Amino acid sequence: MEGLYCAQRDGIENHPGLRYVNPMKKSTKSRLTEKQLSVFPGDTLFDKLARAVCRAGTLPGKEMFEAWEVARRVRRKYRGGRVVDLACGHGLLAHIMLLLDDSSAEALAVDLDFSANTNRLSQIIIDRWPRLKNRIHYLNARVEDIELNPDDIAVSVHACGRLTDTIIDAAVNAGARLAVLPCCHDTKLGDLGGLDGWVDGPLAIDLTRAARLSANGYSVITRTIPEEITPKNRLLMAHPQQTTPLQATG
Repeated sequence: MEGLYCAQRDGIENHPGLRYVNPMKKSTKSRLTEKQLSVFPGDTLFDKLARAVCRAGTLPGKEMFEAWEVARRVRRKYRGGRVVDLACGHGLLAHIMLLLDDSSAEALAVDLDFSANTNRLSQIIIDRWPRLKNRIHYLNARVEDIELNPDDIAVSVHACGRLTDTIIDAAVNAGARLAVLPCCHDTKLGDLGGLDGWVDGPLAIDLTRAARLSANGYSVITRTIPEEITPKNRLLMAHPQQTTPLQATG
C-alpha cells in the first residue's frame, strides 16, 4: 500500500491522535513544516527533534535525516571535545552532536552566511532543550580561516567538492578528530589516486582521502548512512592513532 498509518508503520497502533499519512521519503528536499508533525509521534529523541524541525519550518527533510544519521554514527566513536561543524548550513548537525553527548561543552557552526531561518531553527531547538543555551556559536568565516584544536571533532555533511579536502587538511594539521560525508566529487581536479581504472571516480577520490589520512598517522573508520536518504552516503571518520576512538578529550 502506498499509504500507511504512521502508528502501524512504527508499531504503535494505539497512539493517540492517529492520522493517515503518506510515507515520507527521507530524500525529500521539501521543507518540513507543522503539516508533518503527525509523521513523528513518538517519544524518542529523534521524533522530538523532528517535531522541533517541523515547527521551525526551515529545513528540507533530507538535511534533517542526513544530520541525524551522521551524528549518531559519529557519537558511537567519538565523545567529548569541541564540536566544529564546518560548511554547516543551518547548523543542525552541531545541535544534534551536543544532544547526543553532553560531555562536549560547546559547538562552533561555521559557514559563509547565515539567514534568519538559521536563527529560527536554532532557537526552537534550544527552547526545547534549554541546556544547549549559549553552547552553540555561529561564525561567518571560510573553512580555511578556522583554527582547530587537537581536542576538536571536525564534522561536515556534504561539503562540496574539494572543500571536503580542505576540512580534512585542517583536521590533520591540528591533530583533531574528523568525520565528513563528502559530495559533489570533482573528478577533474580531485585526487583519484590512480584508482579510477578500477572504481568510479567519486569512490576513487574517497579511497584516496582515506589512504591520505592513514599515511598521516590517522586510524580510519568507514561507515555509510542509508542510501534512501542520499546516494552520497559514505561517511569517513578518522582520529590520530595515539588516541582511542571513544576518548573524550574535551
